[in-house]
Amino acid sequence: MTGQARISLTRNELTKMRSKAIRRGIWFKVLSGAERAYMGLAIRVVERVRSLLLAKVLTSILKKLLSAMESRVARIMREIGHSLAQKLSRIAQKWGNKPAIQWTDNHGFIQYLTVNHINTPAAFKV
Repeated sequence: MTGQARISLTRNELTKMRSKAIRRGIWFKVLSGAERAYMGLAIRVVERVRSLLLAKVLTSILKKLLSAMESRVARIMREIGHSLAQKLSRIAQKWGNKPAIQWTDNHGFIQYLTVNHINTPAAFKV
């Protein structure tokens, strides 16, 4: 789906996604009536999606739901934290720190940089 999550297009998985979206209060906020109807019909009628057209429609709906369910920290990690880790890794490598190449893939380091970025006052941000 979005690179991190992969959802099989089966009745069970679609039902789980619908339930999770309803619980989090985004089912009616994010999706249009037509999109909710597509999901509902697919859940009722299809055990496993085989149609390429239906798969494309459902995939776009699921991407919408997944992006709406993504936490603020996870979104900022993806948008800002990863680039901060890349910059720091390049600087450290130029200074001779060879293991710094692994920093760009270190989830904990990226999360640390993201939380620091969130908590940094606006006056100090470049």
